[in-house]
Amino acid sequence: MRGERHRTCPELVHAGSPAVEAENVVVSLDGKVALEGVTFRLEPGDLLGVVGPNGAGKTTLLRALSGTLLPTAGEVRIFGAPPTWHICIAYLPQRIEADLRFPLSVADVVMMGRVGRLGPLRRPGRADRERVAQALDLVGIPHLARRPIGKLSGGERQRMFIARALAQEASVLLLDEPLAGLDAPTQAGILALLGRLRGAGITAVVTLHELELAQGHFPLVLLLNRRPLGFGSPDEVFTPDRLRKAYGTGLHLFRGPSGPVAVGDSCCAGEGGDRV
Repeated sequence: MRGERHRTCPELVHAGSPAVEAENVVVSLDGKVALEGVTFRLEPGDLLGVVGPNGAGKTTLLRALSGTLLPTAGEVRIFGAPPTWHICIAYLPQRIEADLRFPLSVADVVMMGRVGRLGPLRRPGRADRERVAQALDLVGIPHLARRPIGKLSGGERQRMFIARALAQEASVLLLDEPLAGLDAPTQAGILALLGRLRGAGITAVVTLHELELAQGHFPLVLLLNRRPLGFGSPDEVFTPDRLRKAYGTGLHLFRGPSGPVAVGDSCCAGEGGDRV
């Protein structure tokens, strides 16, 4: 069938290949370069934090990795094949549209992750319900399975959408600002969840603004401002020179308990010049 190539699992394409590869990726939008020269490689189970100012191309990178945006030049591979081949990639945009008044339970939403496996005509079976239960358990909200989605907190909604991706059997998660707007305890819960997923061999690429969170919770970081300014461990990447190249001369650096904290002078730094 024509659509079957889009339902391939990456593990079945090129076993042993890196989970995610970007090679000299360039993306132009409306005639302007949004990304240029992005190259990195992730193995299964890697956790990457992508940081940079507003307009740095973080969301554009996730869209290119997910296959929803084709690079102008360069190549993206997921387990050795183009991302449009894979059902096992889950891309969670920063703003997921959901009508919270609609009479759906958390389990109903998570079951939507099974649609790509089932196809349009098959009804969920016992194995699908078990997969949903496992996903809810992994993200720590099995007790919310029957709760209406309109009665969830922001952090619970994030966990629900991650559970939907896990029910899809995604091996690669692409999360756009999953910590935005959450209080510190809820952020800590999501970060702990990302650590558990890493232990399960799931590769995750996460965009975020907070350097301190990236320093303390992400083994790998990519510092981005339309082009990569550093890729590696936070200690290697978050140097004063690189951070100033990313955020501009209005950036002031302070040493926090987990690493550098950047504060911008709003009259000089422009967009993205507040705390990052």
